[in-house]
Amino acid sequence: MSLLFNAYPLARAALFSLDAEKAHELTLDGLQHAYKLGLSRFMPAPPIAPRTLMGLTLRNSVGLAAGLDKNGAYIDALAACGFGFIEVGTVTPRPQPGNPRPRMFRLPQANAIINRMGFNNHGLDAFLENVQASRFRRRGGILGLNIGKNADTPIEKAVDDYVNGLTGVYLHADYVTVNISSPNTKNLRALQGADELSQLLSRLSQAREELSQTHSRRVPIVVKIAPDLDESQVDVIAELLPSFGIDGVIATNTTLDRSAVLGMEHADEAGGLSGPPAQAGSLRVISRLRARAGESLAIIGVGGIQNGADAQAKIAAGADVVQLYTGLIYRGPALIRECSDAIGLGRVVSPGAAPVTSPATSPILP
Repeated sequence: MSLLFNAYPLARAALFSLDAEKAHELTLDGLQHAYKLGLSRFMPAPPIAPRTLMGLTLRNSVGLAAGLDKNGAYIDALAACGFGFIEVGTVTPRPQPGNPRPRMFRLPQANAIINRMGFNNHGLDAFLENVQASRFRRRGGILGLNIGKNADTPIEKAVDDYVNGLTGVYLHADYVTVNISSPNTKNLRALQGADELSQLLSRLSQAREELSQTHSRRVPIVVKIAPDLDESQVDVIAELLPSFGIDGVIATNTTLDRSAVLGMEHADEAGGLSGPPAQAGSLRVISRLRARAGESLAIIGVGGIQNGADAQAKIAAGADVVQLYTGLIYRGPALIRECSDAIGLGRVVSPGAAPVTSPATSPILP
C-alpha cells in the first residue's frame, strides 16, 4: 500500500481518464483489495499526534470527511492511510439510488469537484452490518456516523428520519453527524432555518437523552452546515446548537457558489462544488461560529484543503480539527501527513487537548 502514496500522481493520470464516479469506485475497491492482502504493514507510519475533542481521543487532527465511503464498506482500508478519525455515510433509513448518473464531475483547473449524488446508499441495515464488521473502533479508532433523510420523505417528516437514524447508529458510533446541508436533497437546507432547526434539535436531544439512559453511554452529536449561510444564519446556529446540548459542528459542506469556477468545463452542472473554491466560505463560517459560540462548540473544519497551509488556515480560523475529501482525489494520501504535520507545527493547543507528540511514533494499524 505504500506504493499508493508514492505512485499516486501516476495513478491519478489513469484514474482521471475515467468517469469520475467510476474512478472513485475503482480506487476504493483497489484500496480494499490491498488492505485484505495485508499490504498495510508496508505503509509509512501514520501521523501520531493525539488530540482530544468532545471527550474523544483522536490519533491525529486530520479526519476523513463523510461522502467518500457512503456505506461504511471501506473503513479499515481507509483508516490504514493514516487518518486520525474516520467519518462514513451519509446513510438514510431506507436504501435509495440517489440521482441519475452522471452525477460527479471534475474541474481540474480548480482542483475541484461538483457532485449531485443525492445520498445514494444501501440503507441503515446494510450500513450497520458494514460498520460492525470493521475492526477500526475495536482497535481504538474514532468513527463518526453521518445520518440524513430519505429523498422521498416530506421535509415536514424529516425529523422522524433523523431520529430513526440516530437510534440505529447510536451504539456503533463514537459521534453522530446530522447532515442538514447537502444541496442534493430537495429542501434539505431548509432545516438550517431557526424554527426548523429548533424542532429538529429538540427531538434529537430528547432521543439522545433516552438512548443515553438506556445504554449508559452519551454519544456526541455534531451538525454539518453549509458554507452559503449569511452571518445572521450562522449566528442563529451558533446560539441554537449549544442550547440543545449539541457537541459540535462540521463547517462546511459543498457550496452552490460558482463565482470561482466561471467559464470552466462542467461549472454549470447542478450540485455541490468542493475543493479550493469552497475554502473561503468555510473559513468565513468557521470564524463566525467561533466568535459567536466561543469554546462551547467543537468545530471540525472541512472544505478546500489542498495542502498543509490550508489545514493551518482552518485551525487559525477557529477549527479544532479538519477533515479531507476532495484534496485526497487530487493529492492522494500523502496529504494526510502533510496536514497533520502542518497543524502540529502551527496550532495552539486548546485547554483540555492532549499534547502533540512526535509523528515518528510506531504506527497504530486499524
